[in-house]
Amino acid sequence: MTERIQVDQFLGHPPRKVWRVLTEPDLLARWFMPNDIKPVVGHRFHLVAEPKPSVGFGGGPVACEVLEVEPERLLRFSWGERWTVTWRLEPEGTGTRLLLTHDGFGPDELRIRTIMAGGWRSGVLRRLTQALERTNAD
Repeated sequence: MTERIQVDQFLGHPPRKVWRVLTEPDLLARWFMPNDIKPVVGHRFHLVAEPKPSVGFGGGPVACEVLEVEPERLLRFSWGERWTVTWRLEPEGTGTRLLLTHDGFGPDELRIRTIMAGGWRSGVLRRLTQALERTNAD
């Protein structure tokens, strides 16, 4: 049985703008990780993670592949060999409801899932919100 992280966050920006910060390499790098993403199914790319010695993570490139794309609505990609990350964007008023699912955690990965859940909910979404505020074009 696999475990997952789920995050539901309202963003006060239209889906087009949120999509851009998720799929344009330079914008994604501003708040997440350096990368060479393209929102094209089958595209293989890397996220370059910073080391986190406090949790025993050495950092470096993580191999990913785009698995599913619906422009301005859905981006799903593999993260390494066992995880997937799915971003769902739902228009809500003048903003966007962002639904994040990170799954594929095995029962022996409770510690890493807990650490990553905290990271997604606090630092990552905070940096995403800041990147949206700094990005001019919708």
